[in-house]
This record gives sequence, C-alpha cells and structure tokens, in this order.
Amino acid sequence: MPQRPRLWIPRRLSDATLERAQRDYDCVINWDDTESDADTLVRMSAEVDAVLPCHSEHFSAEVAARLDPRLRIIANHSVGVDHCDLAALGARGIMVTNTPDVLSDATAEIAMLLMLGAARRAVEGDTMVRQGKWDVWSPSFMVGKQVTGARVGIIGMGRVGRAFAARARGFGMQVHYANRTRLSPELEQGAIWHDSVESLLPQADFLSLHCPATPQTRGLMNADRLALMPKGAILVNTARGALVDEAALLAAIVSGHLSAAGLDCFQVEPGGNPAFAAHPNIFMLPHIGSATVSTRDAMGFRALDNLDAFFRGERPRDALT
Repeated sequence: MPQRPRLWIPRRLSDATLERAQRDYDCVINWDDTESDADTLVRMSAEVDAVLPCHSEHFSAEVAARLDPRLRIIANHSVGVDHCDLAALGARGIMVTNTPDVLSDATAEIAMLLMLGAARRAVEGDTMVRQGKWDVWSPSFMVGKQVTGARVGIIGMGRVGRAFAARARGFGMQVHYANRTRLSPELEQGAIWHDSVESLLPQADFLSLHCPATPQTRGLMNADRLALMPKGAILVNTARGALVDEAALLAAIVSGHLSAAGLDCFQVEPGGNPAFAAHPNIFMLPHIGSATVSTRDAMGFRALDNLDAFFRGERPRDALT
C-alpha cells in the first residue's frame, strides 16, 4: 500500500473534518488548538507534505522563503487568504487553495445580526436588563434606527455580499452596491450598481463590507470616506478588520456622524480594539461569521476535497497559485 501523505492540521477543526482527515491522511493535529508562530510553520514544513491552516497561520513572504521543499500544498480552511503571500508561495511551487461558496450564508446571517443589533441598540438594552437597571419606560426610551425600507450599501458583491443582499431585501431595503464590475441582471436582482465607493457611500444609511483585504482595500473606510456617509449611518464589517481605519471609525462614532457600528472583525485579532468597549453603540462579536456546525464541517470538507484532488494529481478547483 502506498504511503499516505502527511498532513499537519494546526488548529482544532470540526470533529467531522478531523475524522475524515485521519481516515485518509497521516495526520499531525494540534489538539491544544494554539496559534503557531513563524518558526513553527517553518519547522513543520519539513515534516509534512501538506498543511490545512486557518487565517491565524501567517505565511508571509519571509516565512515562504524559509519553508522546506517537502511542503507542497497549503489548503486553507478559509475563504480569505490575506494571511498568505500568494506570489511568494507560488514562486516556491507551493499550491494554495481556499474554501469559497460554503460560508456565505453563515456570514450573511452575522452581518444581519450586527446590522439589526447596532440599529436597535442591542448592547445597551441587553446590559440594562442583565444588570437589573431596567426601571423606566417612555415613548422616547431606547429609540433606535429602523432597518425596514432603508438604503443599504454593500461593498463587494461576491457570494457573501449577494447572500447578505438577499436577506436585506427581506426587510424591504433598497440595495446599492459597489463592485469592480457590474453583475448580470440575474445576480443583481434589482440592486443599484455604483462604479465607485465614493458614489455609493452617500446612499448608504447602512453600509456592509464584504470585500477581501488586499493592498488596494486596506484602510478602505478612512475618515474621508466615512464622512461621505449620511449623518446617523451605521457601518457593518464582517469581512476583514484591515478594511477599516479604526481611529477614524471611533472618531465618527464619538462625533455622532455615525450612529452605530456592528463589527465581527478587527485590526488586531484575537483581542479587538479596547477603545471600542466604552461605546455601547458599537456592537461587537469575536470574528464568528462562519461559526456554525454545518459551515465549519463544510469548510473542512472543502479544504480536504482540495487536498484529495491535489494528491490524485489533479488541479484543485479552488487553486489560487
């Protein structure tokens, strides 16, 4: 019997994923579920043929240059690959794959939760009841911003952006979007295309970010662009923390230009931005957009599908290098 490829899994993935991986591969699993630093990535590259990492493992150009030739494929357990220097890894002949399609619905659900929670003052209300401080009511009590019928702007109309748009339509929202190219009418579903972010922002009572973090989009929502949004608008980010200038966002919240924000990702992860905690109109979650049982299984299986194809001598369908 031919020797099975050796696979390193540096994080604790779903039980179903680990069961299938151990069935088909000679697995090295980090059961402690701790992050791996650059030296660990380099050391392990000499011991395995493949790695199935998450976005917490950073394959920078510096790391890529040090990887052992034994490592042949990095099958990411994520859609975003901003933690991988694709050019540097490709130059080393290392295949890189991701897991598109399977987490769109779960992430769109979290974006909707954040939008509704930010709009209807969920942090303030929950804290008040939980601490036993709800002792008053009046018509002016806890008045928030209505979602139904409002204009929502979406930056990045890929799979997740379209899934979020479908849910926004369920609230009767008028959907505007900015994308590098206009969608076909079948995908657009009546949404209004803007050929620039600057054109979109004045129309966004709510703004939801669904684009990848690239050198072109880092710091996308800076002070100038936040100022283009209507006064009282709400920003939602379930994509990547690097898209938002956090100091500019905080300033817009403090000034009242933005009435609230809903955030599932931050520039520093794990941890987030401690300065946000003082503001109950910033509704925050710890980067759990894809954290459902079915989605985690689907992500793991998609990564394993890519590995299976690679070791059969085929090009994986989600190949990026």
